Order: sequence, then structure tokens, then C-alpha cells
Amino acid sequence: MKANIRTISQMTGFSTATVSNALNNKRGVNRETAEKILKAAREIGYLDSPGIGRVKLVTYIENGSIVNESPFFSMLMSGVESECRRLGIDAVSCHLHREDPNYDGYMDELLNDQSSALLVLATEMDAKEAAKLQRAAAPVVILDNWYEDLPFSAVLIDNADAAYKAVSHLIEMGHTRIGHLRGRFEIKNFYYRRQGYLRALAEHGLTASPDYTLTLSTGMETSCADMAALLAKGPELPTAFFADNDMIALGAMRALQQAGYRVPGDVSLVGFDDLPFCAISDPPLTTVKVHNYEMGIAAVRRLAELMDPGGGYSTKTQITSAFVPRSSVLDLRDRP
Repeated sequence: MKANIRTISQMTGFSTATVSNALNNKRGVNRETAEKILKAAREIGYLDSPGIGRVKLVTYIENGSIVNESPFFSMLMSGVESECRRLGIDAVSCHLHREDPNYDGYMDELLNDQSSALLVLATEMDAKEAAKLQRAAAPVVILDNWYEDLPFSAVLIDNADAAYKAVSHLIEMGHTRIGHLRGRFEIKNFYYRRQGYLRALAEHGLTASPDYTLTLSTGMETSCADMAALLAKGPELPTAFFADNDMIALGAMRALQQAGYRVPGDVSLVGFDDLPFCAISDPPLTTVKVHNYEMGIAAVRRLAELMDPGGGYSTKTQITSAFVPRSSVLDLRDRP
């Protein structure tokens, strides 16, 4: 069957004008109609025709608890932009706020735009919202997340393995009572870091005590306030904590020090991300270095493959992290 607008019109029963408007992402076509037209266009290969001219980097924000202006995300964006320039691909960026009153309309515009391949920073995006991306008229690559039941290519961190190495380091340093500073806003990255924490304890014959699992907000100031409130109750503390990210770890460090605890003399801390100021905190924070710039590069390369014929299969690419030991962990091996 010849792939053209008239054919799609005959298949769907909509006028050629309506079909054209839907395919060109113009306003005035309701969502149900646009979905039928795009489905028909894909079936006859119309959307496989050349026409993708740029990469659109979409930053999805649920509430901004995780995705923010921190150096982690700015470096990731820099990697995306650098690789787009190297490949000669135009790149534009936009934010998709879940709480925006026009969210559904903006989502539809993205999905119906057949001229822009989508690179979606989906750190805060749950599976329900991600499933909508299956309707996209152009290729999609997910960045910093993974959905087991959705057929997307994705580039993400080796969360579980990296957390396992970090907690194993604490155990190697003689710590047996190791707590977890969990992020209050639940994302898949934190879930997998929890799994790595638990695996490390289990493989060394240790158990995770509920009393040593503390839930804190994910910003430095808010995690400090949350930790201070918990410390005011005089809880028994472990000798070390693994934190879901550096912001939580640094906020907790400040609260501990303000409450009279020594870090690492009384409590050791390990973070995750290796933000630039971890090296100059007091003490410098032991953490996991995430190669976020390289993540951005890898995501663009995968998207470029999907933009070419024959690249239409799904891949999961995990960028291996590196453990960075500093001064926030006390060596207990020689202690009685």
C-alpha cells in the first residue's frame, strides 16, 4: 500500500486536511482522532519516511524533588548537547511538568511531532506516564530510568551494583551496623539502590534493621532539617549510613555535626552521585561517581541509531559507576 496522506484518509475515514493536521502536530485535532491517524500512518510505514530533523530533550518533572538545577543534571545535559553537536543533529530542550494545567496538551504535542526524536529524562517519571510515550510518532530513548514492561531503549546508572559496592566498602572497613538514608520521594533509582544495599548486607551475613532506615527529603536543606528532627528524639544510631544521594548525605552530615556527632568519628557516611562539592565538604564525602556526562553521550548515540533504518530494537545500557573513597568513612578494622 502506498504510504501517503490520501491513503491514511481512506483507512481512517478522516479528511485529508484532518490527517495532515494530525501528522504535523497542529492544534484542533482531538487526542482520539490523532491516535487513530498516527496508528494508521505507522501501519503503512508513513512515519518511517525520512523527516526527523532534530532531537528534543524532554525533562520530565513530577514535582522537582529529584530533578533540579544540581550539577548532576547540568552535566548530563552537557553530554547530550555535546554529542548532538558532534553528530550534526539539531537539539532543543523543554520541560514537561506533571502539575502544569496544560500537561496533557503539551504531552500530545510531543507525541505527535514526527520531526523530533525524543530523549526523555525520566528520573521522576513513573510507568503510567511513560506508557504514553509508546504513542510517539518518532523514536524515543529513556534516560536515567528503566521500565521492565515497556519496549523503550534506555540509558541509566548501574544503581544496584554501585550501591552494593559502596555498602561492601563499609563492611570491609569493619562496619556491621549500617543504616540507610532513604529519599522520601520514591523513584526507580532509589529502589534499585536499596536492593544493592540489602544484597551487600545479606552476602556478608548482616541484616538491615528497620531502626537504622531513616527517610529524609532529597534536598540538602530539607534533609538536614529532617535529620535534625530525628536526632532530637535521641535514637540509637548505626556506625555508618549509606545515603540514596549526595544531597541527602550532606544534609544529614550537617545535622549530625550540629547535634554534636563526629563524622566519621561517631557516624560514617557514604553518598551517591559525586557532586562537585563532595570533594570539599568537611569531611570530604565518600561517594559513588556517576558518569552523567557520558550517559548523555550514550543516550544521543542510541537515539541516532533509532533514527536510521534497521535500528528499531530496544536496548538497555547501564553506565558503570566508580566508587570514590574519601574521609567520611572511619576504619574500624583495628578496633576491639
